[in-house]
Amino acid sequence: MSRATVPQQDINPPDPPSPLDRMVRVAIGRATMGLSPAALQLAYLDWAVHLASSPGKQVQLLDKVLRKAGRFAQYSLHCQDADAAPCIQPLPNDRRFEGDEWQQWPFNLVYQSFLLTQQWWHNATTGVRGVTPHHEEVVNFLGRQVLDMMSPNNYLLTNPELLRQTMDEGGANLTRGARYFWEDVQRSISGASPPGAEHYVPGENVAVTPGKVVYRNRLMELIQYEPATARVHPEPVLIVPAWIMKYYILDLSPENSLVRYLVEQGYTVFAISWKNPDQGDRDLSLDDYRRSGVMAALEAINAIVPEKPVHGVGYCLGGTLLMIAAAAMARKKDERLASLTLFAAQADFSEPGELGLFIDDSQVTFLDDIMWETGYLDGRRMAGAFQLLRSQDLVWSTSVRQYLQGERYPMNDLMAWNADATRLPYRMHSEYLQRLYLDNEFADGVFEVDDDAVHLSDVKVPFFVVGTEKDHVAPWPSVYKINRMARSPVTFLLTNGGHNAGIVSPPDHPRRRYRVYTHQPDELMLHADDFMEQTPVQEGSWWPEWLSWLQARSGNKVKPPEVGVPAAGYAPLYDAPGKYVHKK
Repeated sequence: MSRATVPQQDINPPDPPSPLDRMVRVAIGRATMGLSPAALQLAYLDWAVHLASSPGKQVQLLDKVLRKAGRFAQYSLHCQDADAAPCIQPLPNDRRFEGDEWQQWPFNLVYQSFLLTQQWWHNATTGVRGVTPHHEEVVNFLGRQVLDMMSPNNYLLTNPELLRQTMDEGGANLTRGARYFWEDVQRSISGASPPGAEHYVPGENVAVTPGKVVYRNRLMELIQYEPATARVHPEPVLIVPAWIMKYYILDLSPENSLVRYLVEQGYTVFAISWKNPDQGDRDLSLDDYRRSGVMAALEAINAIVPEKPVHGVGYCLGGTLLMIAAAAMARKKDERLASLTLFAAQADFSEPGELGLFIDDSQVTFLDDIMWETGYLDGRRMAGAFQLLRSQDLVWSTSVRQYLQGERYPMNDLMAWNADATRLPYRMHSEYLQRLYLDNEFADGVFEVDDDAVHLSDVKVPFFVVGTEKDHVAPWPSVYKINRMARSPVTFLLTNGGHNAGIVSPPDHPRRRYRVYTHQPDELMLHADDFMEQTPVQEGSWWPEWLSWLQARSGNKVKPPEVGVPAAGYAPLYDAPGKYVHKK
């Protein structure tokens, strides 16, 4: 009998999770920083069993060991010669061993041995037939984490640059480093922000663009910024940030503020400032964020700036939510959007990059149980996952600089914002991981809003999509896939930098570059690799490029609207940046 013909009463719903099971997983999660031991063991066993049953692969690995040993032995005989060529070169982005002192004996032997070992382990953890691709990625990733931890540049006795500095300073660098380490331990225990972050306070020296909160509900505050020009474009701009971050990433110090930049270019700007959820918000759903966030903001904007379509701007998860809202609006013939701009936002999660290493059925279930206890996911757990993705840059090199070299990175507005962590509600985050990451419902056209499946192809407004070259949260090839889903013109811009630093790119920012390409719906789409090869590089910030695109889709300037409309129920409540941004 097929599933469709089974009587309803014979289909037993799955049993609810056992509270005892949840409690056990919560206890384990405290010790593993939220990583599922089952997921890691499954990946390891998958790799180990297939490798054990692959004698041909084992022979290849043995052959590589012998060849590398021979090359290393040959190199060790001549490594003291000034013109001795290394037997292996670091990877293009690996700058750990660039200094001249690393080329001197015996440190050249140390780092060459490490690089050969690193290469062998990459060969050992990849290319084993039969291993699930996800498990292969997990094992390879874990191997890299162990190797990064063991890198000779992390230790005083095997790092010639550290040894020289220590001798030059008489060990003062180690004394400073020990003091910094103890200070950081105390701050971590107390939950305090990193040193220097206290100098960047929203409303004082960041998030200072003048404006008013004109609407507030249990999920968000809507900020309307005051005009900075005598006349403004008639179409307002709505910024929808992700709720895994404080909104002022786009309104940092005045010289780094995208909000200020837009206001000074003659736009009426609105921005959502999400509440930092607590245990009482555990049952907020993804659809609650759509209704009480995007849709509530649009309703307020339509009252303040009536009869004008809105330029929607979404960042990261806020961009994904904005796309879902736009697709649902299109199904209902709602034409209140003039355009969509997306910053590092994914619509298709089939290839989310290395962040997908932390997202499978076992890991999602494990996180679900951890969140069940508190009602939210702590921002520090997410920050730890993001740091693991770039452990060489964000963990080990930072530790060496601070605790062995005794040098603090100077705090800036972006770093201080990054330390201002937020939480995620239990229900929303579970839905997000399951429906978008694991099941990829939105890309597959089965994501339902109000019992109706929505798809991006229903949206008819133009898109401006920004990806960043070094994004580990929303890898640009994944962001680029919107070209396959949209049925309206998509202007895709790829800028250098990462998920945050690449977006915060004011016009006077040095060393910025970008590529930009517009795909029409009736044209064949460029493959991502072809886009990189065929699209010319342009120097400078991408902000003016986006501004030109936005202006071409905006009307002639008119008198600015009032800030708020008390008669319509949207009276100014208090000054920007509001109150939610201060909630810890």
